[in-house]
Amino acid sequence: MATAVQELSSKELIQRGEQLRQEGIVIRTYDLWKTYIMGDQEIHAVSGVDIEIHRGEYVAIMGPSGSGKSTLMNLIGCLDSPTKGHYFLNGKLVSDMDDDELARIRNKEIGFVFQTFNLLARASALHNVELPLIYAGIPTSERADRAREALRAVDLEQRMLHKPNELSGGQRQRVAIARALVNKPSILLADEPTGALDTATGSEIMALFERLHQEGNTIVLVTHEPDIAMHAHRVIHIRDGRVDRDEAVRK
Repeated sequence: MATAVQELSSKELIQRGEQLRQEGIVIRTYDLWKTYIMGDQEIHAVSGVDIEIHRGEYVAIMGPSGSGKSTLMNLIGCLDSPTKGHYFLNGKLVSDMDDDELARIRNKEIGFVFQTFNLLARASALHNVELPLIYAGIPTSERADRAREALRAVDLEQRMLHKPNELSGGQRQRVAIARALVNKPSILLADEPTGALDTATGSEIMALFERLHQEGNTIVLVTHEPDIAMHAHRVIHIRDGRVDRDEAVRK
C-alpha cells in the first residue's frame, strides 16, 4: 500500500485524506523516512514507518534511547518534516506542508504535553492555558472561559491564578495538560509526561490521562519506560527507526 500511495496524484492524495478522516483514522503514515547526512554517511532515524491510529485510541510509542521514537514523535507532532513518505493527520496531508502551515496545524490539531512542562514562569496557570487560544486569535472573553473550563477538567480550578513556582510538579503538569486540551485538538501528544515527577505523582498523572481517554480524547504517549507504556491500550515498539511490533495491552 505504501508504494501505491507514493504514486497517487495530488487530487488522489486529497481524496485519500478525506477517506481516512471519514473512517476515523487520525494518524496515518505511509513509508515515512527521516534521514540525516553526517559527513559522508546517511543516518536513517526513521526508516519506512507505517502506522495507523484511530480517533479515540490511547497508544504508546516506546523504544530505547536511539531507537528513533523521538524523531518519529517530532514528525507526528509536525515539529519536523519527513525526508520522504506521506503523513496524514486528521485527513490533512501534513507531510507536504511548509513551516507556516505546520505551525497552524500544531496549534489547531495537536495538544503537546512535555516532560519539563514548558510553562511561562511569570504567568498564571490561567494565562499559560490561554496561550494557544491567543495564537489562534480567539477573543479575550472566550479565551478566559475556555481556559477555566480546561483547568476544571484537570481539577485545578482553585489554583488557576497561581504561577508555576507556586505549584507542585504534578500541578504544573496538570496546567500543561489543560493547555494541551484547550484548543480541543485531534490528538494529545505526550512526551515522557512523568519523567520529571516522583512515582506517586506520576501515577496520578497517568490516571488523569486514562480519564481523558475515557472522555473521548485520542492520546499518543511517547516513552522509554515499559511501566508507563502499559497505561496505554496499545503499544507501538520502535527499534532502529522501524516498527518492531505493534500490540494491544492486556488490562
